[in-house]
Amino acid sequence: METFTLSVIIPVFNEKNTILEVLKRVEEVNLDKIGFKKEIIIVDDASTDGTKEILEGLGEKYKIIYHIKNQGKGEAIKTALKETTGEYIIIQDADLEYHPKDYKKLLEPVLGKKTEVVYGSRWLNPKNDHPYKLFYWGVLFLTSLVNFLYNQKLTDVSTCYKLFKTKLLKEINLEYSGFEFCCEATAKIAKKGIKIHEVPIDYSPRMKEGAKKIKLTDGFKMIFVLLIIKLKN
Repeated sequence: METFTLSVIIPVFNEKNTILEVLKRVEEVNLDKIGFKKEIIIVDDASTDGTKEILEGLGEKYKIIYHIKNQGKGEAIKTALKETTGEYIIIQDADLEYHPKDYKKLLEPVLGKKTEVVYGSRWLNPKNDHPYKLFYWGVLFLTSLVNFLYNQKLTDVSTCYKLFKTKLLKEINLEYSGFEFCCEATAKIAKKGIKIHEVPIDYSPRMKEGAKKIKLTDGFKMIFVLLIIKLKN
């Protein structure tokens, strides 16, 4: 069996309470039977809560890059992209909302040569809870806008779990630094005529004490990015 490498990119900002458990879960996922091994690339985006010190204590177990100042999730992903060696890339948040056991679901369509890009949809799994109603409706609006502008049939454009063929993600020239990554990557891939495949995933939203870092202003930025990319040649 041919063996591939899945590069797991983990952008981290102030996640001292969850980072070690996330890494444990990523390591525990065994992809050998489907012909994949993993490399883990962590980018600490200038954490100030002790996350950086935890990562420094891990030695050389993982590829870890440290930003001197906070630049945003998109910038952290761009930094990690320079270090990837795998044929495929998946984004993994450093909280506990998404479970790495779903990697196999995301890899199945690329193994079946159905697509080069797979998103894990929280909305396709009826068992998932969505306590943040404003966030929920915001994602639905953004997703509808993507479908209208870019001829896709997505249900969850803002999902963390996005799996790409590495060559493709490196080709699309990512420009934005923050949460706009989700819409930017989606729009630029869609403009290449690629249909994005979705699979249902599990989702465990953090409670209020964990508080989502995404803000209303980020939503407006995403709308702007979708419109700008649509208007570009």
